[in-house]
Amino acid sequence: MLEIHFAGEEGALAQAFSGVRVLDFTQVLAGPFGVMQLAVLGADVIKVEQPGTGDQTRGLMSDQNDGMAPSFLTCNVNKRSIAIDLKSDEGRRLALKLAATCDVVVENFKAGVIGRLGLGYDDIREVRPDVIFCSVSGYGQTGPKAGVGAYDGAIQAASGMMSQTGFPETGPTRTGYMPVDMTTALNTALAISAALYRRQVTGEGQFIDVAMMDTAIVAQAAQFSNYLNSGRLIGLGGNHSPTGQPTADVFPTADGHLQITALRDAQVEALFDVLGHPEQLEDPAFADIPSRIGNAEMVRTFVADAMRTEPTAHWLDALAARGVPVAEVRTLPEVVQDPQLQNREVLERIPSPLDPDEEITIVKAGYLTDRDGPSVRRGPPRLGEHTNEILAELGMPDEDVERLARTGVIA
Repeated sequence: MLEIHFAGEEGALAQAFSGVRVLDFTQVLAGPFGVMQLAVLGADVIKVEQPGTGDQTRGLMSDQNDGMAPSFLTCNVNKRSIAIDLKSDEGRRLALKLAATCDVVVENFKAGVIGRLGLGYDDIREVRPDVIFCSVSGYGQTGPKAGVGAYDGAIQAASGMMSQTGFPETGPTRTGYMPVDMTTALNTALAISAALYRRQVTGEGQFIDVAMMDTAIVAQAAQFSNYLNSGRLIGLGGNHSPTGQPTADVFPTADGHLQITALRDAQVEALFDVLGHPEQLEDPAFADIPSRIGNAEMVRTFVADAMRTEPTAHWLDALAARGVPVAEVRTLPEVVQDPQLQNREVLERIPSPLDPDEEITIVKAGYLTDRDGPSVRRGPPRLGEHTNEILAELGMPDEDVERLARTGVIA
């Protein structure tokens, strides 16, 4: 049974997952970031990695050979790393000993692989009957595509996301970030949280099957609902609003771009007033929403031509003052400098795991709480950094640890 721990002042509840132990077999983005969301809320996470190579993200999108690529850093805060060769018999037995001490086990191998390693749900239940076991994969553990490998871009294509992203002239495109990986991570954290609550009530463990494909469909719930219930497809609309209204789009300014979302008549009236052309709405083609949709290109061109006459800052201030929803299209360096972020704690500076005299910045969590919220207790681990520490907690004698290291079972 999950134990709720208390800390600090008498009666003060510790972080939500204090006392929860997680065995983390995941790598890349979706699994590790999902488990990290438990770790920043107090869970003790043991990250199991392959000796020598570790999580493949350690070297992903980085020109350094230090095992600490930026994407690895921000997905593995508050974890301890143990390096075990899971393909060896002794490695498997060692992983089972660890699993017996854990409340949650998470893996994101291709469907079927964890079972062939002798570490599947049924195997773990033999040593921990109330375990919560979460499998994260591209297409899930059932169905004809179970076992098919998948990355974010492939699921963007397969799920219909790319059919709605891009311009008719140039064709579909993927996003510049990883929406499927990151939403799958949050979906994973939610599912495990629910299972932990259920176990607190029932005393029972649970098997959780999280699929990137399913998550991508959930992320497009509005679009799928439109298609399934009205037959409406959005298609490639570039930056045009799915509503079809030409006053909701990305428009060029004298020095950048603005996203404007003027949908209601009052917002459109304010937009044209700020542009200095309130009389334009007397034109039948501009007079009301159906007319503007029917003459979308004409309306869009008129607004764009007017917007080009002044810089972004001018329009941003003028439109916001009139209640027109507007946002500047910004680069990441511009976003990082936004004073709003200084109040949100979504980014956090911590000591570098490679040099404690230097700092790195990680992305922590997308919310705040008034107490016991997400926090960083330790930085991302070096490969196998905590192997000896974790095995000592299992009561393993030093001579056994040394033997396993000599034979390559651990590193």
